[in-house]
Amino acid sequence: MDQPKFLSGQFLLAMPGIGDPRFEKAVIAMCVHDEEGALGIGLGRIIPRITFHDLLKQLDIDPGVAPDVAIHLGGPVEPQRGFIIHSLDWGGEGSVQVSNRWVLTATLDILRAIAEGRGPTRWLAALGYAGWGAGQLEQEMCSNGWFSTAGNDELLYGSDVASRWANAFRSAGIDPRLLTSDFGTA
Repeated sequence: MDQPKFLSGQFLLAMPGIGDPRFEKAVIAMCVHDEEGALGIGLGRIIPRITFHDLLKQLDIDPGVAPDVAIHLGGPVEPQRGFIIHSLDWGGEGSVQVSNRWVLTATLDILRAIAEGRGPTRWLAALGYAGWGAGQLEQEMCSNGWFSTAGNDELLYGSDVASRWANAFRSAGIDPRLLTSDFGTA
């Protein structure tokens, strides 16, 4: 099976033994990947002790009808910067549609829209992102640090954080219990 040259719209899954505890069992929704680098939003961990309502209140936005959901740890880069990954039924200035699978928005207007009940029908909130410079992700892929699989709504919105990594491997036909951190060449 041919891998796409660029991974926008794919899920990036950390392989066992990735060597960086920040990415242990990471699930990253790839939003931008081209010759200049890559950016993805981590969906494999929740930030403890902060909820969506807490975030809105810090930004002086009335939570209104917004559910008080957990915030994902999007990645180690700019951990104070917020992102919403959401369904295709909402877009605003600065929204980036990702391979006709989801949209990434990082502006206050989406937070207000969600609080007012006029935002996207499905969404996840995250703080921070994972980023790679030109060629860096490709090198990590060749070093068996990551596995990519097709992005889909069920894994994005319908899978809980604790099982998302294993479910993503299963969706690719791989039993995660059989993965090992050892690798070699034939």
